[in-house]
Amino acid sequence: MKIFLGSEHAGFEMKEKIKVYLRSLGYETNDEGAFKLEPTDDYPDFIDIVAKMIASDPENHRGIIFGGSGQGEAMCANRFKHVRTAVFY
Repeated sequence: MKIFLGSEHAGFEMKEKIKVYLRSLGYETNDEGAFKLEPTDDYPDFIDIVAKMIASDPENHRGIIFGGSGQGEAMCANRFKHVRTAVFY
């Protein structure tokens, strides 16, 4: 199983910490961005990529997306077939 990660500026620091943690547990991760803290970036640019990867192989791909409230990110990801998101705080 491969875990895809994606975030805009509001979730960037948490994504970086979770990426290190998952790798320390032996999970294969793919970071789909953002790759630097950029306050003007927009979450659909990153969330769409993660959702597309999950939709391409829903049996073997999972994703974790990060953001501010998580509401917009969840709505964005849920537009894709075979992708279901839950908001977790």
